[in-house]
Amino acid sequence: MELAYYSDYAVRLVNTEEPERNRDTLTSVEAVRELFGANQQAGRRATDSDVTRFRSVRGRLRAVFEAADGGDETLAVDLLNSLLLEFPVSPQISGHDYRDDDGRPLWHMHLADHPSNATAGYAAIAAMGLAFHLTEHGVDRLGLCEAAPCRNAYLDTSTNRSRRYCSDRCATRANVAAYRARKRLESERSASTGRTAEKVQETSAVRDS
Repeated sequence: MELAYYSDYAVRLVNTEEPERNRDTLTSVEAVRELFGANQQAGRRATDSDVTRFRSVRGRLRAVFEAADGGDETLAVDLLNSLLLEFPVSPQISGHDYRDDDGRPLWHMHLADHPSNATAGYAAIAAMGLAFHLTEHGVDRLGLCEAAPCRNAYLDTSTNRSRRYCSDRCATRANVAAYRARKRLESERSASTGRTAEKVQETSAVRDS
C-alpha cells in the first residue's frame, strides 16, 4: 500500500462534517467503523468513546486544510506536525496481499500503528498520509471546496494545480450558479441601457419641441 493512499483517511474524516450546512454524520460508533473502510480489523477496535475523540481529531485536521486553503503554509505544517507528534507510526516494509505474476511479494511501505484506541490508530495513519501528500506535492494541493456552502476537503491531484471543487457535482453546481449570475448581470445591464436610451430620446424630443 502506497503512503499516498493514507491521505484519504484525513479527507474522509474531515468530510463527515459540513459546518456551513450544520450537518454531521459522525454520530455513532458504526459511523466511526465505516471510516476505516477495508481495514475492518482496525475498525472493530472502535467503541462509543471514540466518537468524541474522532470529532476532536477531525477539527484539528480541518484546521490543517483551512490553513493551507488560506495560504498559511507555516501554520498548516505546524498543525500537522502537532498531530504527527501526538499520534506516531512505525513505517514497515510489507508484502502481504500483493503478488507479482511469479507469486513473489510486491514489497511496499506500510504504516504500522500501535494505538491505545481506534482514534489513535486512525489519527496516526491520517496525519502521516496527509504529511506525505503535503511534502510530496505541496501545501497548495490541500484545498476546501469553493462551491458554497460545501467547504468539503479535497486533495488536488490535477496536473496543473487547477482543482477548486471537491467533486464534479459541486463543480457543476458552481458553474451553473456562475452562468445564472452572468445572465442576470447581462439582463440588468441591458435593461439599464434601454432605460438610458429612452431618457435620451425623451430629452431630444423635448428639445426639438
